[in-house]
Amino acid sequence: MGDYSKDDFLQLIKRFGAFLTVKISNLFGTLDSRSVGAIAGLAFAIVFTWRVWRSPSPQRRLPKRQGATSSSSGVSNHASANVATSGVIPSSEDSNAQNVIDEFFQTVKPTLGQIVRQRLSEGRKVTCRLLGVILEETSPEELQQQATVRSSVLEVLLEITKFCDLYLMERVLDDESEKKVLLALENAGVFTSGGLVKDKVLFCSTEIGRTSFVRQLEPDWHIDTNPEITFQLARFIKYQLHVSPNKPERTAINVFNSTTLEQFFGSV
Repeated sequence: MGDYSKDDFLQLIKRFGAFLTVKISNLFGTLDSRSVGAIAGLAFAIVFTWRVWRSPSPQRRLPKRQGATSSSSGVSNHASANVATSGVIPSSEDSNAQNVIDEFFQTVKPTLGQIVRQRLSEGRKVTCRLLGVILEETSPEELQQQATVRSSVLEVLLEITKFCDLYLMERVLDDESEKKVLLALENAGVFTSGGLVKDKVLFCSTEIGRTSFVRQLEPDWHIDTNPEITFQLARFIKYQLHVSPNKPERTAINVFNSTTLEQFFGSV
């Protein structure tokens, strides 16, 4: 019944509006300002009444529930009220979207090649001692018995040869030691997998000779285990890496201390 009365009232308003339109169009030229104002006021009143009629009636407030409720139901009602008030409903789609965003912006771990280039400060030429750095042996006397390439440093060594002009050098006591060193490097794949050639493996009979090699080559980086040599070369070489389990007593400003070569290139 209410809907039927509402429809009749709307039809009546439409008909009356059409009637006013015709009358206004016919009499607009003859009406004075007072008549026009009265008609405009009547139209405004009709429109206002129509809008009030269409507005939904306010919902009745529900009476408050009496009686004590359990703590568990109170917590659940409170949580439901929070969700209803905020209008935020968790969904699996939102969770999946957040996971995609997290994966996209997660920190990308740098590759070993990127670490090597960053550590070497884009240096193009590197000289490196063999004993204690590339080889397991630590003295020329041990090289007379055998030469063993450290497997843990091999990957770093190959990465250095990709980006830098690398020269390896060592002091030996005889020609047999030289052959053992070259054979160990060859068996490790240094000459085939990397950019190193046998002509860039230099041998000398004294420590002064090794220092002379470094100064003549003028590298960007020099890697050594002897603190005396790193100290002497500090005036001529921009960057040096001193590989030693113990911190040397004398160091230069541009000398870095590290336990092993692979630890130096192991993290950024």
